[in-house]
Amino acid sequence: MTQTVVLGIGNVLLTDDGAGVHAVRQLESLSSARPDVAVVDGGTLSFTLAPLIAAAQRLIVIDAAQLQAPPGTVRAFFNEEFDAFLGCAKLTVHEVSLVDLLDIAKLTEGLPAQRVLLAVQPEAVEWGDVPSPAVQRALPQIHSRVMELLDAWPARPS
Repeated sequence: MTQTVVLGIGNVLLTDDGAGVHAVRQLESLSSARPDVAVVDGGTLSFTLAPLIAAAQRLIVIDAAQLQAPPGTVRAFFNEEFDAFLGCAKLTVHEVSLVDLLDIAKLTEGLPAQRVLLAVQPEAVEWGDVPSPAVQRALPQIHSRVMELLDAWPARPS
C-alpha cells in the first residue's frame, strides 16, 4: 500500500509553472527505492488523481505558488496551513484545482492526515519548457525537503 504520495503539479510549457513536475521527475527513483512512496507527475491535475490522494496517509505536493518572495524561494505549508494557503490561492491554470481534489478526499473521508505543500516562488510564467535559473537553483532544495520529510515519517504506520 502506498502510504506517501509525492505529487508534482504544473504546466511544463509555462516555464516556472512546471516547477512541481520538474521536481518529481528528479525524484522518480524514490518509487523503486521506497515501495511506500508513490512519486506522481500530476501535470495540470485531473479528477483521476482523487483516488490516489484519498488512499494516501501522507501527501507532499510540489507546486509553483505566489509567495510574495524572491524568485526561487521555497516554503513549506503543513496540514491546516496547507489547507488555508490553498483556500487563499488565486485562480489556477490547471484544469482541476488542488482544492477540488482535496474536497473530494474530504467528502470520501480520505483526506491524508499529513499534508505538506512545498511551494516555490516563480520568476516567470510564460511560454517555455525550462524553468528560470532561480527555480532551477531551488530544485535541489525541494529534493532535500522531500527527503527530510520522508525520513521524518515512519515507513510503516505505528
